[in-house]
Amino acid sequence: MQTASSPKKKLRVLIADDIQETRRNTRLMLATIGDVEVVAIASNGLQAVQLAKEHYPDIVLMDINMPELDGLSAYREIARVHPDIGCIVISAEKDTATLRNAISVGVQEYLFKPFTIEELETAISRVYGRVVKTRQELAQSEQLRQRNEAYLKQLASEYAKARRTDDQAVEVFERLAENPQCETRWLQNLPMIYVLRQMWDRLKVLAEKVEQRRKDK
Repeated sequence: MQTASSPKKKLRVLIADDIQETRRNTRLMLATIGDVEVVAIASNGLQAVQLAKEHYPDIVLMDINMPELDGLSAYREIARVHPDIGCIVISAEKDTATLRNAISVGVQEYLFKPFTIEELETAISRVYGRVVKTRQELAQSEQLRQRNEAYLKQLASEYAKARRTDDQAVEVFERLAENPQCETRWLQNLPMIYVLRQMWDRLKVLAEKVEQRRKDK
């Protein structure tokens, strides 16, 4: 199977199913696809979430009806942490409501049990194409965020040196403060501006945010 990744990089897959025979058969199928490797196998939804965090697969093959946590809820949690991980549901469930729920949580492909190696390979190829696209978009978004933050820091440095306290200065320092990793020096400028302008409500909100961040560390 040809994918958009480098030929040397194998596509990483996590299998999640509560039936041992299905886990084994799925792994055997994947072993016939040369550029795919199984990095983890889960027997329930909670285990799938934990293993996805540990191994960061490209795709999860997820059963729906599993103990501890169902497959769709498990993928929703996985996608919350890693929105670039693709999902293929492997299930005997064929009702319309289940299909709609799968689509609503972001599942990209749905294979009905039993499925063939060809069906599995085709689904993996399609989903990985979407994974690559999503990762490219996320990378571009991160680059844009970093450029914007660098520009804001440049403005903030100029405003702090000029001791500006106008609305534009407030906006710049507030936008920097929205970042949980905001540098202390920018957080120190903002409360001083609030005090000088008697913006007591905003000062209170900022103090609560700073305190919460301190507790979270």
